[in-house]
Amino acid sequence: MNSLLLIINTLLIMTHTLPPLPYAMDALAPKMSKETLEYHYGKHLQTYIDNLNNLIKGTPYENMTLEEISVKADGPIYNNGAQAWNHAFFFNSFSPTPKSAPEGALAEAIKRDFGSFDAFKEQFGKAAIGLFGSGWTWLAADKDGKLVIVSESNAGNPLKKGLIPLLGIDVWEHSYYIDYRNRRADYVKNFWDIVDWKVIEKRFKK
Repeated sequence: MNSLLLIINTLLIMTHTLPPLPYAMDALAPKMSKETLEYHYGKHLQTYIDNLNNLIKGTPYENMTLEEISVKADGPIYNNGAQAWNHAFFFNSFSPTPKSAPEGALAEAIKRDFGSFDAFKEQFGKAAIGLFGSGWTWLAADKDGKLVIVSESNAGNPLKKGLIPLLGIDVWEHSYYIDYRNRRADYVKNFWDIVDWKVIEKRFKK
């Protein structure tokens, strides 16, 4: 009986897995190379997921989603869980044939809160380039739909603050060093060429 219960409990534990990419590994080149994706997506993200699965065994977090872990956890579980969520969100923001600018309600909100789309990109880019060390810069919305730019160190994301992430850029060096070496500004500039605003609009509508 104890063996049967152990098997059942093991089956009930949520195992996090590497999410599939919505494009081929070489589809974003040269803005983001196949080699970068092989390391950033295939190795760094996989490591966060493997670490998380090991860390959550026997804890209250073992059946939580990545989003729940990102909101409720702290310490190593938060670091690995939030990084897994951040990266899955990040990689799903791109397309080899992206919609290059927002329309509709999102475009209106950007104009309302930043002055214009170009002004938003300038503010977002300055925040991403200026973030000291490793971390993320985010476009997020509050519950009333007001848009804000938030920079977070390390694994930080806006979920922890009750905000709704819409777009994030990873400025850890491993995200750009293969393609751009230490030229973070060039990485941020080319980031806009692969962001698919159709995806970001869907997130805003939700």
